[in-house]
Amino acid sequence: MTVRTAELLMAITMGAFSIYLMYKSTELEIGWIENEGPGGGAWPFWLSAVMLISCLGILYNWFRRKGRIASSDKIYIESHVLMDVTSVTVALVITVGLFSFIGIYGALPLFLIFYLRFLGKHSWRLTALLAVLIPVTIFFFFEITLKIILPKGITEPLFLPLYKMFF
Repeated sequence: MTVRTAELLMAITMGAFSIYLMYKSTELEIGWIENEGPGGGAWPFWLSAVMLISCLGILYNWFRRKGRIASSDKIYIESHVLMDVTSVTVALVITVGLFSFIGIYGALPLFLIFYLRFLGKHSWRLTALLAVLIPVTIFFFFEITLKIILPKGITEPLFLPLYKMFF
C-alpha cells in the first residue's frame, strides 16, 4: 500500500466516523439551550463536523494530487513494521480480554513481559522490575489515591489485605 492509498483510506474512514458521531450527537441537544448554554451534544457534534470538513479537504487534495502526501507513491509501511504493529495489537487485545478473568494486575505484567522482553529484547532484570513496579504504581494511584476500583478477576482475594490496610 502506498502513502497515497493510506491517506485515501484514512480520510474515508475518519469521514464516515465523523458522520456517525454527528448522528449520535443529535441524540442530545446540539444547539443553544435558553438560560443554560450549549446542549450536551453541541461539542461532539461540531467537533465531528470540523473533522468531516478536514476529511473532505484531504479528499479534495487527494483527487487533485496536491501536496507531498497526496502525490506520494512511496510504500506506506514496511512488512516487518506491520508485523510488529500486528503483534502488539494482538497482545493488547489479549491483555484487555484477560482483564475480566485475571484482572488488570495479572494481565498487565504479562503484557509488559511480552512487550519488553520478547519484542523490545530488554534484559530480564529490567523486564521484571517494570512488570512489578508499573502495576504496583497503578494500583496505588487508582485504587488508593483516586479510589477508582479496577477489575481484578480471580485475583480479587489477593487484594483484600491491602484494602483492609488502606480503607
